[in-house]
Amino acid sequence: MPTELQTRHRIYPADARQMAALADASVNLVVTSPPYPMIAMWDSLFGDLDPGISQTLAEGRPQAMFARMHALLDPVWDEIYRVLRPGGFACINIGDAVRSFNGEFGLYTNHARILDHLQRIGFTCLPAILWRKPTNAPTKFMGSGMLPAGAYVTLEHEYILIVRKGGKRRFSPEEQRRRRESAIFWEERNTFFSDVWTDIRGSRQILEVGAGRDRSAAFPFELAYRLILMYAIKGDTVLDPFWGTGTTTLAAITAGRSSIGYEIDPALGRLAAENAQAALVNMQGLLHARLEAHLQFARDWEARKGPLKYRNRHYGFKVMTRQEQEIVFDLPSALMWATDDDIVCDYGGIAFHGSDHPGDGGVVEEQTTNRNPARRPGAPDRQRKLF
Repeated sequence: MPTELQTRHRIYPADARQMAALADASVNLVVTSPPYPMIAMWDSLFGDLDPGISQTLAEGRPQAMFARMHALLDPVWDEIYRVLRPGGFACINIGDAVRSFNGEFGLYTNHARILDHLQRIGFTCLPAILWRKPTNAPTKFMGSGMLPAGAYVTLEHEYILIVRKGGKRRFSPEEQRRRRESAIFWEERNTFFSDVWTDIRGSRQILEVGAGRDRSAAFPFELAYRLILMYAIKGDTVLDPFWGTGTTTLAAITAGRSSIGYEIDPALGRLAAENAQAALVNMQGLLHARLEAHLQFARDWEARKGPLKYRNRHYGFKVMTRQEQEIVFDLPSALMWATDDDIVCDYGGIAFHGSDHPGDGGVVEEQTTNRNPARRPGAPDRQRKLF
């Protein structure tokens, strides 16, 4: 089926502690992962922003170091509160840190410190998600092993903090239509809205030599994509104030949402551009796989428990609930530069050919006809095509 969706993606090479380019109440969702205080790989970054941090490290004063690092993050949280619209969510992936100072091993609770500040500035805190990263390490414990009072519990999870600005969002009639088209499948809902995620692997954080700094704050694409599907509707704008390698923007493009990114390190911006060169085919493949997974779910359900009651009105495949009847898949078809820091994405549709058999699976194909791929009246001249 054809689609009328278009999204825009703006990257600001600037410090997110002052997002002057963004108006108050101008974004719908924040999805981000900041540098983790008290993790050694980030010491130099925090120290460059506040030389007092390097001094506290040299003097072995971890609590002072912890406080100064979070003092650098607090203005970013203040800014996201300002730019979020009423009813908008912020999802912050953060891990605690374990570290030894002066021969003493301890835990530094980054998630608790950030939550405390978010509540102080007016956010409503909602149930968080524990992201437990799978590990294959056979000797993953910390400490002396089998002797009592000599080992430490492993730290194998991170937090996804979820907060909201004000009360529930109110949707205009047009937003209500887009919200229905943005629905997720019943079986996805049961996984996404669990408070413990165990099915997403951690992202490799080592960057290539010469990329600017040794690691990025990259989180997995699936984590960002899932949060965007959960808390934004098509056409919404998603902000990542710690843009890094652009994972949130790639996820937003795939989900049919616009995005804004702030990144202080230009080397990471170049790496993200390289990632984008190969991203379009992966985006299309993910959307096809998502639909195929639902078709398999429908076949399995009907084989075990009988016919599903509802059909999607656009494609005709079976769904579990009435709320899934309006789901539309928008397939990214072309990414183009509007300016050096502004990307526009056009979308095509997915064609589905099913049968009337109760257990139908159907065939998913890409619909190559794209909505008006030429330059639009009044739109900027987009000369550089990414894909």
